[in-house]
Amino acid sequence: MRNAIPDHLSDNMNLLFVGFNPSLRSGESGHHYANPHNRFWKLLHESGLTERRYHPDEDGELLADYGYGFTNIVARPTRTAAEITKQEYREGARLLRQKLARYRPPLVCYVGKGVYEQLTDRRPIPWGVQEVSIVPGVTDFVAPSSSGLVRMPLTEITEIYRELQRLAAAARHERADMDELTGSKE
Repeated sequence: MRNAIPDHLSDNMNLLFVGFNPSLRSGESGHHYANPHNRFWKLLHESGLTERRYHPDEDGELLADYGYGFTNIVARPTRTAAEITKQEYREGARLLRQKLARYRPPLVCYVGKGVYEQLTDRRPIPWGVQEVSIVPGVTDFVAPSSSGLVRMPLTEITEIYRELQRLAAAARHERADMDELTGSKE
């Protein structure tokens, strides 16, 4: 059975990854980026976002290990993003805006330009940090989709994810500094 997969969200996120929607494999397994042709986990590791290569069934561990959360603009698993309806995108965008306002992660990575286009109705969209954020105080970052269908060279995609890694590291250090100043712990 193919079901929506659970979000991994927390008040203490350093980075939230937002995808289009779960693949059929993710819907079957209950884990994000579970399609074996998806390069997400490889990109995280090769860009330095993780110290080792995680597996899809460890997606929940990234919240505890790094403060990385996961959600999608549309919850319904499909074979391709082309199967998502306009109504699903509209409703998904509304719900995603609510999640962003509720959790306010310092950094949000949209895994694919199309995700950000559906959310903002803006075009053209450059890679990297966006000039205007969806939620004030939250940095919006657009990265290429990790799908194996993307024809952009993996080395170019990895470089964009390395820029994300630098921003995520800065967010973690800033949170640690604030926790030290306020005496709070996660």
